[in-house]
Amino acid sequence: MGIDVGTTGTKAILIEETGKVISSLLEEYPLYTPGLTGRSKIRRLKLTGSIATEVSDASGTLFLNVRKRRWSSEVLEKLNIDEDLMPECYESTVVSGEISRDASRQTGLRAGTPVVGGGGDQAAQAVGSGIIKEGRISFTVGTSGVVFAFSDKVKVDPLGRVHTFCHAVPGKWHIMGVMLSAGGSLRWFRDNLGAEEIREARKKGVDPYEILTEEAASVEAGSEGLIFLPYLTGERTPYPDPDARGVFFGLTLRHKKAHLVRSIMEGVSYGLRDSLEIIREMGVPVEEARASGGGARSSLWRQIQSDISGLELVTVNVTEGAAFGAALLAGVGTKVYNNVEEACEGTIRITSRVFPQKEKAKKYEEYYKIYRSLYSLLKDSFSRVSRIVEDSFEMQ
Repeated sequence: MGIDVGTTGTKAILIEETGKVISSLLEEYPLYTPGLTGRSKIRRLKLTGSIATEVSDASGTLFLNVRKRRWSSEVLEKLNIDEDLMPECYESTVVSGEISRDASRQTGLRAGTPVVGGGGDQAAQAVGSGIIKEGRISFTVGTSGVVFAFSDKVKVDPLGRVHTFCHAVPGKWHIMGVMLSAGGSLRWFRDNLGAEEIREARKKGVDPYEILTEEAASVEAGSEGLIFLPYLTGERTPYPDPDARGVFFGLTLRHKKAHLVRSIMEGVSYGLRDSLEIIREMGVPVEEARASGGGARSSLWRQIQSDISGLELVTVNVTEGAAFGAALLAGVGTKVYNNVEEACEGTIRITSRVFPQKEKAKKYEEYYKIYRSLYSLLKDSFSRVSRIVEDSFEMQ
């Protein structure tokens, strides 16, 4: 059996010992090869000559005891996996090896250069955005959408709607909600219904998303009653449902393309709030949100997120948060900084702030209640449609 859980789309898959795929969960990009390690560990092996991992990335394997920050002997025993096969698991700021002579010859890197643990993509992104103390969360809108909250203690949602993982900050944890189609929903619209905007963008020498955002800005908050469910590849948080489907609800003759675009931006923001509400239920303090990912480039989308969440939303002076976070972790591991907190406070600065607009926030509150009701009303229909489609493929 090989299982992998990613953060840009659930890729879990069951494989028989013979190599036959039994089941894949969601549509994004399942992994069809079993294994106990991923590409980052292979790269580390080639660089250092030893296999190792770190706690934030290992948390997603389902093999780690997240509370104790070490491999779970109980889980491995149940799966008949020899614990000796597992790589050494370090804290994210620990030097886990050094560049070997062979790797030095191949890459030009100096032999003996320390290799630090690093972090999983979202944990490193959080470090690069300064999500290293309680009260701060991040809204990341890339292909997927992630709400990431720092926690001093292990806090677990009893319903399993969000993940509790080890943070890249030693001895700390994070709670993370993931929606599968955030920026991916807007990309789907651009690719399939945005030919006119793509042509206009080429003429102006700008990104097509700028044109789409300008159109969305011409529509009032709430898109005149049009609500989008962003379940284009199933969903993960708060509904782990591979059968969930995207929906435009409330469509009328008065709605134009601009309404569709804005409703997508709002629907994704409603989805982020779903995770936020769960995190609040868990008793995690939330005072400030930091925007990251491609969606953070849009001032309109940031304002919509602020209005829907009711939170101050800030941006920071880092555009590639994961890479910057990994660099800071390396700096801590090599004693450039004493700790992650010092590294972040010394390098990360707030560059913009938006605040909830009272009247728009009030309107969005009513629409959010409707948004929340739609999944339960459509759940059975989603499953029935999925079965019909599967049967159709089997008949071909």
